[in-house]
Amino acid sequence: MIIDIPASGARLLPNPLLDRAKPYGPAEQAILSLAGARKAHATIRAWDGYTPTPLKSLGSIARDTGVAQVMYKHEGKRFELKSFKAMGGAYAVQRLVEQRGSAEGLTVTCATDGNHGRAVAWGARRLGVKAVIYVHEHVSQGRADAIAAFGAEVRRAPGNYDDAVRAAAVAAEENGWTIVSDTSWPGYDIIPRDVMQGYAVLALEAEVQGPVPTHIFVQGGVGGLAAGILSYHWETRGARRPVVVVVEPDKADCLFVSAKAGRWTTVGGDLDTIMAGLACGEPSELAWALLAPGADAYETIPDARAADTMRRLADLGIAAGESGVAGLAGFISLAGDEAARVALGIDATSRILCFGTEGATDPVIYRDIVGREAAEVEGRPA
Repeated sequence: MIIDIPASGARLLPNPLLDRAKPYGPAEQAILSLAGARKAHATIRAWDGYTPTPLKSLGSIARDTGVAQVMYKHEGKRFELKSFKAMGGAYAVQRLVEQRGSAEGLTVTCATDGNHGRAVAWGARRLGVKAVIYVHEHVSQGRADAIAAFGAEVRRAPGNYDDAVRAAAVAAEENGWTIVSDTSWPGYDIIPRDVMQGYAVLALEAEVQGPVPTHIFVQGGVGGLAAGILSYHWETRGARRPVVVVVEPDKADCLFVSAKAGRWTTVGGDLDTIMAGLACGEPSELAWALLAPGADAYETIPDARAADTMRRLADLGIAAGESGVAGLAGFISLAGDEAARVALGIDATSRILCFGTEGATDPVIYRDIVGREAAEVEGRPA
């Protein structure tokens, strides 16, 4: 049953497919595993410039929302990318080169809303690999330019993100390129596993930085990050894992719609949301295989809630991008609704973990929404 939250415009759907008693068995481990996450962590720790991103305690938000703690893992300074995507796209490129034994003659390609393409381009530059990145017509020029700055060729495809995915797939077939995608489809699932396995490193880092959360609010998109975070906690804690809520823009809610329908499904339209990194109409089939039985709930939020949360974090000295705040915005959007709190078991003892997946990755958009430069914001004490 969907819980509408008029005060914020959010909608909450407790997962009708949830099976909390289901063990994390061989089928799930074949998609993502703790062993795979540890291997990814060991690889990424060896990269120049690696340092765990900070886990910030947002005391004022915890007090205002009536919980014990709100924790925000701030990815705004992850390597050169200001985004968690480095953990996935760049890791998958390295795995590909290792498996081939050489970067010679290799060209990688992908579609992106911005951050994944930047990560693939950065990973390709690290290893001397050519990259051709497809962006759709709604990707800002600032994000396209940021990808090109890492040496990639950027091509703009008409339509939305899913149209760009198809354009990249056609070009790869015609040119003998290798797709490095964060979404999967029939016949293409090995590289997306590596991407998602890299995302799970965020959970490993958070594990030693703060207390075990009771609830996790995590971004949707195609579902890769949510599946990576869920997999870690499901395999290590089983039925006693934190409650996982997957948050999406109300204009790009493919996971919410899939859960409501009881099966993998897609949404159409232009998917035009300020949360550009989450503007996805087709779930990753691999991610959905874990989220369908394992995620506790799905939530949609309007763009205004993301913008409000960006400004609120700016007042705390944190420069966070539009997609990066989605999980936290989702929590704030339902924290004042009694029915939602009861449905999720949120009370005064709850410890909430949110992943701030990007910093100000497009400085122009950030300034337009927040009214300040990111450097000015982060010059203040957090």
